[in-house]
Amino acid sequence: MTQSTGKSTSTPIWQPVQTQIEQTRMWEFMQLVNQRFDAGLENYAQLHTWSITHTADFWSLVVENCGVKMTPEAAEIASAEVVDDVSRLPGAKWFQGATLNFAENLLQAASDKTLAAKPALIFRGEDKRRESITYQALYNEVSKLAAWLRQHDVQPGDRVVGVMPNCIETVIAMLATTSLGAIWSSCSPDFGLNGILDRFQQVEPKVLFVVDGYRYAGKSISLSERIEKVKANISSLQNVVVVPFLNSGGLHESNLDAVDSTTVCYASMMSELSPSVIHFEPVSFDHPLYIMYSSGTTGVPKCIVHSVGGTLLQHRKEHQLHCDLRKEDVFFYFTTCGWMMWNWLVTGLAGGATLVLYDGSPFHPGPSALMDLIDEENISLFGTSAKYISALEKAGVKPVNSHQLRSLRTIFSTGSPLAHESFDYVYRDIKSDLCLSSISGGTDIVSCFALGNPVLPVYRGELQCVGLGMNVQIFNDDGKTVLNEKGELVCAGAFPSCPVGFWNDDDNSKFFKAYFDRFEGVWAHGDYGEITERGGVIIYGRSDAILNPGGVRIGTAEIYRQVEKLDYILESVAVGQQWQDDVRVILFVRMQPGEKLSEDLVAEIKQVIRRNTTPRHVPAKVIQIEDIPRTISGKIAELAVRNMIHNEAVKNTDALANPEALTLFADLPELRV
Repeated sequence: MTQSTGKSTSTPIWQPVQTQIEQTRMWEFMQLVNQRFDAGLENYAQLHTWSITHTADFWSLVVENCGVKMTPEAAEIASAEVVDDVSRLPGAKWFQGATLNFAENLLQAASDKTLAAKPALIFRGEDKRRESITYQALYNEVSKLAAWLRQHDVQPGDRVVGVMPNCIETVIAMLATTSLGAIWSSCSPDFGLNGILDRFQQVEPKVLFVVDGYRYAGKSISLSERIEKVKANISSLQNVVVVPFLNSGGLHESNLDAVDSTTVCYASMMSELSPSVIHFEPVSFDHPLYIMYSSGTTGVPKCIVHSVGGTLLQHRKEHQLHCDLRKEDVFFYFTTCGWMMWNWLVTGLAGGATLVLYDGSPFHPGPSALMDLIDEENISLFGTSAKYISALEKAGVKPVNSHQLRSLRTIFSTGSPLAHESFDYVYRDIKSDLCLSSISGGTDIVSCFALGNPVLPVYRGELQCVGLGMNVQIFNDDGKTVLNEKGELVCAGAFPSCPVGFWNDDDNSKFFKAYFDRFEGVWAHGDYGEITERGGVIIYGRSDAILNPGGVRIGTAEIYRQVEKLDYILESVAVGQQWQDDVRVILFVRMQPGEKLSEDLVAEIKQVIRRNTTPRHVPAKVIQIEDIPRTISGKIAELAVRNMIHNEAVKNTDALANPEALTLFADLPELRV
């Protein structure tokens, strides 16, 4: 493969050669389309166009090619049953009459003699704790827990929830739940009490899985008190299963002081059960699988319901075709169980790969912790956040000089736009020969609108392509499709992972208001972006956080990109302040330890922004701040900051990882002049 470090975005920073392209599953899929439908496709752009104009044929072929287990099989399903009306969004019906089971699809490798004995899951803790489980052993553990849940009257459609770290037991609990046709929902143990209750009280779970505590940055945090309060405040709970995560000595005893008759210790309970053949409950394609939650910074989180079939098909398409995931791969994503990337990662089991689950700080005991993990576990697909890559560079880590990284062929980045300079850092200081795939989608669709692609070049600052089968466009304010212009990212045709709806939203009014109010029959995702003439995607930020000085729309990512070039700044947040019948841009900066913002540095920050963007982008004020509020999944809470500087209430501080940071933005004298 060849690569270039040229600064121009018109020059690829990495490009696969034809021999490697022809070995990818994306290429193989395109040849299959040509063979089956005489399509004459020669490149990805043509394949994408075919996928959105031959919707039924495309998704039927995904089912077949990705080995999705469904009854009846894809070949036996008529086109009209694949999707009844691709123009109806929302409300299109997919694979009517078909049944499937999510857990059965993820555990297929256990019935394959060549895969049953290979590791399915490897857990790594920040304290160097390591555990692994084979596909056959995973199947056995799921069978035991599924039998226990069935004995405790868990039925299809019941909710089972977890306050769990990213560990093997969490995956077992999810698989056991979904094997019964029940619905899984989770959050990470760093959620506060109100954050947990705001989510789980709405969905009225029957069973709760929870750890006694967790570790982060070398500290052990007990959940004992929080568990008791959760139990006391969710009246629907009939059973609580405690996983003694802090006790690494065999995990046989819980650290809880008080255990009542409805509470059991996971390890003790599982040791008394025997493996059996799992009865996978067949459910319809649109049967609920997951309930996920909006960030909740503007009120009680919305409960987003995702379907079994839609989630499975999207993830299999994305993993196998866009990620080139194979059973030989070791697949890692740095995530918690409160972020949709956990749900995305675990579907990798359906591809027969080995998944690495990590829990703890990515910088403990040092900034190279996850780079060490790549070498130690031979990770081939490594996923993380744009924030992590930026922080790694700021920490001065240069794995190209300190690590082997022989197994690594793809890095995924999401959570926020990946800066141009972060592309340079990856290829310069991590590894020059890999596919850097910046991807974008969200909890809303539990999948992606824009993805990586092993057959396409990588350009600085761009996501490689729009996902197959997704009619993604950029609309201007008049609802017209534009190219090479900024606007609203939308999806103009039905797609399988469109949510079933919101929980307890019987008339779908909240669901429609969230995505379909602006453009009739079109999903408006809430991202401000651009599609380039070569088919790449640029994300400039969230639409509701767009700055509007003098009526000119500016994406916050455009400012962050410039600020991140400056070594003395750790992170920043830009918001618009109402000022003299207009909006002025305010930039808050968090300085590196030992650095202090001076007039000279303010002038330099403004000069860098002006030189590389436009005068409109230059902040009216640059203010040093000690901390910046972020959501529990690590995203900067721009709207919360904007509310604070306008003396408006932040409705749900429990959605923030560090709500105490909000007080730093209240009544700042610099904002009164």
